[in-house]
Amino acid sequence: MSKKRSFPGPIPILMMVIILAALCTWLLPAGQYNKLSVNGKNFEMTTDSSEINLPLSQKTLDSLGIQIKIEKFIHGDIRKPISVPGTFTKQQRNGQGFISVLQAPVKGIVDSIDIILFVLIIGGFMYVFNETGAMVKGITWLAHAMKGREYWLIIILTSIFSFLAGSYGMAEEALVFYPILVPLFLAAGYDLLIPLAIIFGGTSLGVIPAFSNPFSTIIASNAAGINWMDGLQERLLLWVILTALLIWYILRYAAKIKKDPTASLVYKIDGHVKPLYEVHISDENNLPTLEWKTKLLLFIYIATFLSMIAGVVFLDWWTTEMSALFLGSSVLIAVITRINEKVFVREFIKGAESLLSVAFIIGVARGVTIVLNDGHVSDSVLYYTANLVNGIQPIFFILLLLLFYVVFSIFIQSSSGMAVLTMPIIGALSILVNLPGREIVNSYMYGMGLMSFLAPTGLILPSLAMVNISLKTWIKFITPLLIVLTIICMLVLVIGIYLL
Repeated sequence: MSKKRSFPGPIPILMMVIILAALCTWLLPAGQYNKLSVNGKNFEMTTDSSEINLPLSQKTLDSLGIQIKIEKFIHGDIRKPISVPGTFTKQQRNGQGFISVLQAPVKGIVDSIDIILFVLIIGGFMYVFNETGAMVKGITWLAHAMKGREYWLIIILTSIFSFLAGSYGMAEEALVFYPILVPLFLAAGYDLLIPLAIIFGGTSLGVIPAFSNPFSTIIASNAAGINWMDGLQERLLLWVILTALLIWYILRYAAKIKKDPTASLVYKIDGHVKPLYEVHISDENNLPTLEWKTKLLLFIYIATFLSMIAGVVFLDWWTTEMSALFLGSSVLIAVITRINEKVFVREFIKGAESLLSVAFIIGVARGVTIVLNDGHVSDSVLYYTANLVNGIQPIFFILLLLLFYVVFSIFIQSSSGMAVLTMPIIGALSILVNLPGREIVNSYMYGMGLMSFLAPTGLILPSLAMVNISLKTWIKFITPLLIVLTIICMLVLVIGIYLL
């Protein structure tokens, strides 16, 4: 019997894209836009032959046809050189060969080293924190403490999982909570869809607004050349709205099957499903205690992410400062839990290793842009794409971009890889078609987040295995909500285009 072929992983796909990019350097005409960037207290415009200093003013931007407020440059919301509309000039072709293809991932890693180190240090922090067991203890204590008040438990837990996904991108770590929550909700008279909707539904929904997710929002904004804080208020508001909608949806279904167990979709589609975990909940006398050390660790965890946001907002932090924050928090956790220094280093490195694949994906994806830049066709792609979409209403453009990410996230489920692969081109295109850069980033996050509910290359299949129900049952349950979420995301993108 022939062995079933699996779909290629992110890195092989990205290497194929690098080869395709190299072919483009031989097929597409070379060319370049003038680039505008902030240099001290002036603008600096780089052309083929010179560098011109211009006043750092709104008048300069208006004269160049750049419809961006000067505050975006002064406050650091736009961090990379942008293309000046109407300045595209053709250049001599510089085709990239076999050696360039081999060097591209290496150059990409070097070029992205700041964001890669940030990702690796977050991996070390998360591993050290998870090894303390504080998160599991906290959720376990909450589950037992709320016994008999599962209505409120659904509200609290869904909010927590959504917040963790939106703040740092919780994904695989959530699988450890199924053995805790499945017995609890079954004993309370609910079905297996409830814990699945809380854990997988909560984490999938949280990555849609992703207000401070390092693996999507921050990396994508960095690749697009904008400050990730641009649009934070809108994302936080959207997170509140979407999380409240998910909670209402789960509570509505929970009340329905509590009243009539035969109304359960699990019962209707899968029949009598045997749970993987024993349905037994400890009595009140065995309520686990939450020690002061666990409370302190949970506080440090939350305070770290809040400090990161505060540092960027008020102190102009970027990857160096944020990396130092997570490193310092890791050391503080080690001190509180009295971890031996050799054990701490070993565990921290294990955490970094767990995200090493993400780091390589970021570097390899960046290699695509490097090949296009070295071949002088990045701006050619922008130029011809801008001409192609010229005349298209911004509303239709942003919605088509959302559809693009919905479709392509089936093949590339790495949010960081998708960001570094597409944002340099699409982010620059947003300047040429007069779209806010934040909405380009938002369309990417919304598209990938919506598809994460169903993408077979994501976590849906492992999650279904944890609760022992079919994909058909989950699709039947989530489809009405997914339609509403999609409409809301489309409306938010359209509204966002016209916000200052």
